[in-house]
Amino acid sequence: MNLILKNWTFFRLLRLLMGILVIIQALMINDILFGIAGLIFTLMALFNQGCCGVNSSCTTPTKKIEKEKEIEYEEVVK
Repeated sequence: MNLILKNWTFFRLLRLLMGILVIIQALMINDILFGIAGLIFTLMALFNQGCCGVNSSCTTPTKKIEKEKEIEYEEVVK
């Protein structure tokens, strides 16, 4: 219950409103697929989930930046 009631942001509210509007539109035009899309938007907002899920599986691993190796130049004389 705490998940649903806490941490409401602007984008979470926007996603909820979009989901509700899409569900209403789907009911008006009798479109099941449109209704499923609205349901997904609404559930994503209610449970504060994004497309990546809980594990943040969309993130890319960070690479360790190695120290730059100093390049040695050798002078070539003719």
